[in-house]
Amino acid sequence: MSRSTVLDQEFGQFDDDSLRIVAEAQLRNYGSFMEEYASQLRDIEDALDDRVAETWDFTLDPIALQCIPYEQTSLLSLICTDNKVFNKVITVLSALCCEINTLKYEAETKFYPAVLFYGEGVKAGSDSDGDAQILMGRMISTLQELYCFVTRCYDVAKNTVQQLSALHCGVKNSSSMLDVTQVHFLPMFEHLAELLKILITLDEVIGGHTILKEHWTLYKRMLKSVHHNPTKFGFTEESLKPFERLILQLEMALFEGNIFSNCVDGRFDDMSRGAHVSKNSTLAEEMAHVIKTLFSFIEPMIGEPTETDQRFKFVGLCGLYVLYIRLYQTSDKKLFRQFWDSFRRVPGIQLTGNVMWFPNQFLTKMLPKMMNTLDRKAKLIVSSAKTQWLNTRTVNLLKDAQTMKARANVWMIQMESHFQSSGTVLENLDKRCLLFRQGLFIARSINHMVTSIMNMHMYENRAMTKSLVIQLCGLIELLKAVQMTFHRRTMLIAQSVNHIAQRLSFLALVSLGAAKKRIVSDKRYSDKRLDVLSAIVLAETALNGPNTKERKLIIDLALCMATRMRSFKEDELSQLSAILKRLSDISCLQEVLRSACDTSFLYWHRVIFPTYVANLFENAVDVYKIKYMFSALQDCFLPLMSTRHVDDHTELLDKFNEEICADFHQSLVEPLCTAIETELRLDIHHHEYQLDNRNPFSVGLKDLTVFLKIKPIKFYGRFLDIKAAVERYLDTTFYNLTTVALHDWKKYSEMRHVATQKYGLQLTESHLPSQTLEQGLDVLEIMRNIQVFVSKYSYNLNNQIFVERTSNNKHLNTINIRHVANSIRTHGTGIMNTTVNFTFQFLKQKFFIFSQFLFDEHIKSKLIKDWRFFRENHAETDQKYPYDRADKFNKGIRKLGVSADGLSYLDRFRMLITEIGNAMGYIRMIRSGGLHCCSSAIRFIPDLDDIISFEECCRDESLPSETESSARTLDRVVESMVKNFSEGTEYFKMLVNVFAPEFRDQKHIHLKNFFMIIPPLTVNFVENSISCKEKMNKKNKQDALFTDDGFAMGVAYILKLLDQYNEFDSLHWFQSVLTRYKGDKEAARKQAARGSSDEKLSQTMSLTTKRLDTYQQEFNLLYYSLRSARIFFRADQTAEEEKDETKAKAEEGASDTGATQGATGATQGATAAVASVQSEVPGVAPPPPPSDGPPPPPPPPSAPAPPPPPATQSAPPAAAASEDGGGRNSLLAAIRNAGGAGKAGLKKSSERKVQQKKKKKETSSGSGGGGGDLMSDLASMLTMRRRGIAGSGGAGKSAPAEESKPVEAPPVGVMNTMSSMIPYSPMDNSADQDDDDWNE
Repeated sequence: MSRSTVLDQEFGQFDDDSLRIVAEAQLRNYGSFMEEYASQLRDIEDALDDRVAETWDFTLDPIALQCIPYEQTSLLSLICTDNKVFNKVITVLSALCCEINTLKYEAETKFYPAVLFYGEGVKAGSDSDGDAQILMGRMISTLQELYCFVTRCYDVAKNTVQQLSALHCGVKNSSSMLDVTQVHFLPMFEHLAELLKILITLDEVIGGHTILKEHWTLYKRMLKSVHHNPTKFGFTEESLKPFERLILQLEMALFEGNIFSNCVDGRFDDMSRGAHVSKNSTLAEEMAHVIKTLFSFIEPMIGEPTETDQRFKFVGLCGLYVLYIRLYQTSDKKLFRQFWDSFRRVPGIQLTGNVMWFPNQFLTKMLPKMMNTLDRKAKLIVSSAKTQWLNTRTVNLLKDAQTMKARANVWMIQMESHFQSSGTVLENLDKRCLLFRQGLFIARSINHMVTSIMNMHMYENRAMTKSLVIQLCGLIELLKAVQMTFHRRTMLIAQSVNHIAQRLSFLALVSLGAAKKRIVSDKRYSDKRLDVLSAIVLAETALNGPNTKERKLIIDLALCMATRMRSFKEDELSQLSAILKRLSDISCLQEVLRSACDTSFLYWHRVIFPTYVANLFENAVDVYKIKYMFSALQDCFLPLMSTRHVDDHTELLDKFNEEICADFHQSLVEPLCTAIETELRLDIHHHEYQLDNRNPFSVGLKDLTVFLKIKPIKFYGRFLDIKAAVERYLDTTFYNLTTVALHDWKKYSEMRHVATQKYGLQLTESHLPSQTLEQGLDVLEIMRNIQVFVSKYSYNLNNQIFVERTSNNKHLNTINIRHVANSIRTHGTGIMNTTVNFTFQFLKQKFFIFSQFLFDEHIKSKLIKDWRFFRENHAETDQKYPYDRADKFNKGIRKLGVSADGLSYLDRFRMLITEIGNAMGYIRMIRSGGLHCCSSAIRFIPDLDDIISFEECCRDESLPSETESSARTLDRVVESMVKNFSEGTEYFKMLVNVFAPEFRDQKHIHLKNFFMIIPPLTVNFVENSISCKEKMNKKNKQDALFTDDGFAMGVAYILKLLDQYNEFDSLHWFQSVLTRYKGDKEAARKQAARGSSDEKLSQTMSLTTKRLDTYQQEFNLLYYSLRSARIFFRADQTAEEEKDETKAKAEEGASDTGATQGATGATQGATAAVASVQSEVPGVAPPPPPSDGPPPPPPPPSAPAPPPPPATQSAPPAAAASEDGGGRNSLLAAIRNAGGAGKAGLKKSSERKVQQKKKKKETSSGSGGGGGDLMSDLASMLTMRRRGIAGSGGAGKSAPAEESKPVEAPPVGVMNTMSSMIPYSPMDNSADQDDDDWNE
């Protein structure tokens, strides 16, 4: 064994592994291919629909489903019997028919549109520039192809006639000839007639095309000029001669109108082949018989409801009749009179596009000798018959259209219902076959009606009325609706067509089997019997396969031979013919439907489209049908693609598309946009101006939303979206008009909202800077008059908006975050700190009155007594503060007196707390407005905590000094923006920290019982809130309100300052309210049940229950608002916990914790806002009690207050006077003595300003650092606190152990000022008074 052999064997051992690797690689490739293919299938399925059973959009077909039968089998393979002579004859005849079908398809798709659309898209008056010669030069090649096509038609016609002549020769010369006695090959004559129809159509298209003839004449002149001087144009005389001969041939063959005449006048005799056609009397008799038979089949069907293509066949039949007359020079007057009288059914027939063919004119031109057989009356009546027919059709069009719509609607309903399984399978197939054919009949009838009327008007040069145009467009919509109905059921039709074809084929085979059995049963042999049997066998063979056109043609030709010798009974033959006709229609259902629903003729009548669209907008009825009209116009693009006179047919397509879209926008979109804009303006301004009557019951109402609901229409690669066009128009209009008059931006904003609500339009905000005229009160104005603002406006916690309480105008002003942001953007962010300073000064004044009220003996003693009662009886009351006691407090305080407007002292105190809460709400809005203003400016800064220094970056890159200076400026701007953005979150904490130490000081012990007055305050608030809301529905809306969350904000703020959240929660007040109203409603229910027979009592109890529900809902809303407001002030921490947290952070060295707390508060505030929004939903019950077990005991009572310190010089004059006189300075006394400035201790604003200036000078000179505003005082406090933390001594130490140490020179600041303004509380814990302590 050689070495190579050994190596080969060793190498072969690795083949298994390599084959496995290759196999795995191929398997992976195949797997990836299958995955990709499955993905493509999924994409196609998604493009179709979620359910494949339902068809997709008619105008958005991603794929097309064709049900046309097809096979790759030649005629020789199909025609195969034992009768060789019969096979040859059928093969020749079938081949000629197939050739004619090919010529027909080529003429319809290539030459008809190329000649018909010649000259389209050319500007008028451009002939002088040589455009005509250029167009005709591009058309020469097409004309040459047309010349060859016509010559080919001549050859096929001649061959067909000669083959028929050979068959119908009258004698049987040899056994190789087929005996066709009593055989009538109707399909051959029908195809010959179809071929002649092609030549007739070409004559009419070219003969009626004036532009084509004019350009041909100009082109010949140009060629003649070139002929005289060929060298000038770079030609030689020899090279021009072939082209000139071609032009001459084209002139004679095409432009003289003798295309058809040249065919029928040609020489059909061929002596070399023994074809004596003109002398064949048998063929003459056969042609006469066939013409009469076809006329009897075709002419009665024209204009009938079941007409399909009979009128087109009539054109070819007339051509066949002329051929018969020209060949044999016969004169059958009766038959000619029948052809002549056909105008009574239809005066003209549409051949293609806008080309009309009139049979009388054709017969007059082609058979002038036969005209002598007609009388004068028969000739004259033709001219008036056209006008009479057109008038009759026009008058009866409305009635005919209604009838056609009724037929179509019934058919559509049946198409939807009969597809459901009902009955046997065979019955369902028969019903569906009938439905499909009825749809074809309806489509053909509509097509014939519309094309005949439109083209006849154009031929007669008569203008169509508007009503006629609308009726015709309605029929076009109906035609496309029929086509779309077929398309919608495509999936089920595709399944049914095959089953129906099999069913019909089976019935035909049964009939053929019976005839075959009848022939076979006769034992006598003859050639005729053999031919008949061969024909039946051939027909059976053709039926056993797909129903292609070739097989149907073979079946028709075979049956012409099989009907001899009475092989079929008369009823069997007619039944078989009907079955084959149905089979032909079903097999080519899509092709026949496409031809019946073709609306490409609209290109020549597109002038009706603007009228149709304008009427659609005017009536606004069935506007969705416009998609059918665009579908009809879409059919015009296919023939335009066959044009040859332009370099690129897309030019014509684009021009037609632009023309239709321009008409659509001008007649529908623009009027719609104008109408919607007008409606929006009327809706906004009809309250301000005296406008026309807009009552829809008197002036009518036009619904424009139906146009906006139309889905985007696809038309030649673009989508026509009416809604998007309207939105674009309104956006552009509103933006442009807003730029002209910025003060009208609010009106256009309202119009945008109305457009969204009324029409569903999604308009874009203009984002133009709004003027300050709209924002109501400016922040500066509010700041200067903060005391007026908080009393005249009510606060909404959820939406952060202030609403004016009352106004002399017809509207109420509102202040929201956007208005504040606009003011900050106008005046700068520095206004925020100034606003907080003004609010701080305002709160100082309000807290002085607040302290006076709680210091009053009546109020203080009542609160101490209520606290003692609750503490001693908490077990009996289930640790819930009794509702009756709070209600008694609210009612009893009125015994102390009321003001002139009926307000009690508790009402005044509630209003005071509400004003404090409104001030805090305003601070919150200032913070939010600042964040809103700054956020838009710093949104491009990626990280606020890690800001890159551009100056350092420029220095590191060694950039020029100018760049470094610019970067330094940019750093300062960024730093300023970040600082302004961060400081907005510190205001709440600052206002709490500045007041809380003084409020919680032991010398203000009278404030410690504030939480006990909250229950009666809430009762008072709820009563007032219900009263204000009830006034909203009354004519007199004085003091009407729908929101007043300032009270909840104020209570939450004061509880935070006094650190009394836990004390108030120990009252379980809102649970007590819930228990109380549940008991009252249960008692009312029981009372109503006991007195169910008493109608008045039932009504009373119903009103009572409704009233109780209203009160309970108001308490719930107050509870939710209060819980939401508490989040802003960190209600989860007590004062001790806050001190520990502050001390821990100070020890860690954190110098700035305000931003973090502010962010936490903002987050909690957002959560509270969401909770409060949810709480306002009707039907929401208040929260249940914490648990079923006993609640925890209340906190221990406060320690006895220390004795009051002696009065200081800084105490208010009113407090000093009351002490000297032995009385107490109370709010009641202040209200009773409010009549004069001297008694109330009030001063004029000018005097106060002078005094404040003096204080500032004294403070600046005495302390050197104190201030009268919040910022300066806060800075002093922070400085003192830092010194204390650092261990340095001085007056700034704030340790509790050092509070009692005297200080030599205390600074004059906010804290001391507040201490001097708030009166001391004497140590008086005696509350041993009578129950009716309000009478003292």
